[in-house]
Amino acid sequence: MAISAKQLFSRLSLGGALLLAAGCNLENEVDVVLPAYTPELVVECYLRAGEVPRLTVVESGTYLPSKADGTGQPVITLPTAAVPTLGLGINGITIQVPVDVTVRLTLPGGQTVPLQFAPGIDPLTRKVFTHIGTAPLAMQPGQRFGLDVRDRRGRHVTGSTGVPTFVPIDTVRYASNGVNGPEQRFNFVTRFTDPGGTADYYRLLLTNQRDLNDSEGDYLVSGELFDGQAYTFPTTYRFMPGDTMTATLFHMEPDYYNFQLSVRGAISANGNPFAQPARIRSTVQGGLGVFTVLVADQRTVVLR
Repeated sequence: MAISAKQLFSRLSLGGALLLAAGCNLENEVDVVLPAYTPELVVECYLRAGEVPRLTVVESGTYLPSKADGTGQPVITLPTAAVPTLGLGINGITIQVPVDVTVRLTLPGGQTVPLQFAPGIDPLTRKVFTHIGTAPLAMQPGQRFGLDVRDRRGRHVTGSTGVPTFVPIDTVRYASNGVNGPEQRFNFVTRFTDPGGTADYYRLLLTNQRDLNDSEGDYLVSGELFDGQAYTFPTTYRFMPGDTMTATLFHMEPDYYNFQLSVRGAISANGNPFAQPARIRSTVQGGLGVFTVLVADQRTVVLR
């Protein structure tokens, strides 16, 4: 039985239409003219009790990098009076570090402490910082810290954060999959108790010394799900005998919890043509970034 062209078209699925289109040479390079972008200050500052405060401040840039020079070698741009930023570029991506920024930290008692511009690398976290204080911080739950970051070009970033209460890890344990030999694997279980009666937010970070790039050990949880009760986080059976596992439980302020949620949303949406654009929910005002106090408990176990 013959069918008309109209009938044939109506019977084609979307997948079939895409296959037909794929058979044609539709590839064509298009130069997209992007709107002008005004760089903002980007601040990252995590405070911990007993540690000297450190802060990183850079400039935001365009989403799409400029064309690479083809050499793959780092390109350093020195600051000038007109452009007071130190630029480090490689493969077309450049990080701009402003050198005209002043940073002040306000302590709970109202004292203001300057952080000096002295770029370096944290020996424990291996993260780069641009500004550093002179003395370790003392803090108590409920106290608040303030942040003031400004440059000589009129950009001004402020922030405020509180000290969360300490919530301990109750227990950590592990169990075998019951298989002996090369196929033996372990899971890892972390348990803690929410204090109850307040809005509490948590981040549980599991790290494996054998595989520090394991992306399945990072959890965000709202205490509304188990207010005042114990909560247990089990993993899959993916760890090997001899692995060294560390569980770190952060008790977080709501702003930092929302920041972490937005970062994950942005990562998920990046490169997905069907996802809605996701904007980072900064915890600072006047720029981008995060300013918070980290309070955490930690347990380490060797799986045997």
